[in-house]
Amino acid sequence: MQNRADGGFRAYAPDRGGAPLIITEDPDLLDDLLRLCAAAGAEPRVHHSVPEQSGGPPGPAAADRTAWETAPLVLVGDDAAGRVRGAPRRAGVFLVGREQDDPWVWQAGVEIGAEQVLRLPDAEAWLVDRIADLAEGAGRQALAVGVIGGRGGAGASTLACALAVGAARAGERTMLIDGDPMGGGLDVLLGGEHAEGLRWPDLAGSRGRVAAGALEESLPELHALRVLSWDRGDRVVVPPTAVRSVLAAARRRGGVVVVDLPRRVDEGVAEALAQLDLVLLVVPAELRAVAAASRVAGAAGTVARDLRVVVRGPCPPGLDPPAVAGLLELPLAGEVPAEAGLEQEPGEPPGARARGPLARFSAGFWERALAGGGAA
Repeated sequence: MQNRADGGFRAYAPDRGGAPLIITEDPDLLDDLLRLCAAAGAEPRVHHSVPEQSGGPPGPAAADRTAWETAPLVLVGDDAAGRVRGAPRRAGVFLVGREQDDPWVWQAGVEIGAEQVLRLPDAEAWLVDRIADLAEGAGRQALAVGVIGGRGGAGASTLACALAVGAARAGERTMLIDGDPMGGGLDVLLGGEHAEGLRWPDLAGSRGRVAAGALEESLPELHALRVLSWDRGDRVVVPPTAVRSVLAAARRRGGVVVVDLPRRVDEGVAEALAQLDLVLLVVPAELRAVAAASRVAGAAGTVARDLRVVVRGPCPPGLDPPAVAGLLELPLAGEVPAEAGLEQEPGEPPGARARGPLARFSAGFWERALAGGGAA
């Protein structure tokens, strides 16, 4: 249920660092909501009601109005819906109870401007996640970009690293995630294979919610960005549930997340693709590469919400970047020309040369993508 900007709707800017506000006189419901807040690591404020927008008495009434307007999240018990009906409209209000099958509950949700009507215990897991986001100070989610090769050796891992390095250079909070267990490890490509920190096998058992801050602090920091890579041990299968939990935590950090993806689309890769805002398909300007990329695009395109082509030069006559994108029937994200001396010095990451083609492509890409909060 979405708030509508009509009928006296007033927009407030809630304090994301504040405590959730609970409004109920139902002791059992209050116990449940306090338990969920404790599970999410948040300490809420509890009020019995909020006075109307105008004409309320002084003293505690004014404090109640301030709490209503500034709390990052307001949980209204279905027993208190009538008492908050006159409160100012705002975002982040949820009507909570156990008897949502009755039509009057949904009507009450509309009358108080609730975003959703939540029934316990069905909505407990969702509500804990929402409250935990507030406890972690989560604001705008990270812009998540995946990179996948149209054929073997297309340079997807190199471009993924260059994009991450470029985002960090631009001052963005950046995480680079290696989604290809057979790729040898992005930490090696960044010269940090011996850096201390967790790798994917350490997170394979993750279930449910992963704390975003804890994830960030546990990963190696290389070239001003955090890296989740693979180790050099025996291959460990990471289930889709773990992929979902880890990527969701990475996105809650804000900033930028870059994911290097394998060309095959299994359940884990599909889970990653579903969480990405944009996927870049790297295709060398060769007919055989275009043919191979069409198969990769067919598989990835069934899950990815936005799939675009990056053409890697040099381009022969008749096969320029628009032609490649046209053959694949995908939007063109840009061209990465061949970079002389692409082999890095030991410890030098791809895109480190500020005037090289990789760095220039990355800078232009992030300038467009971050300007509007999405890839353009």
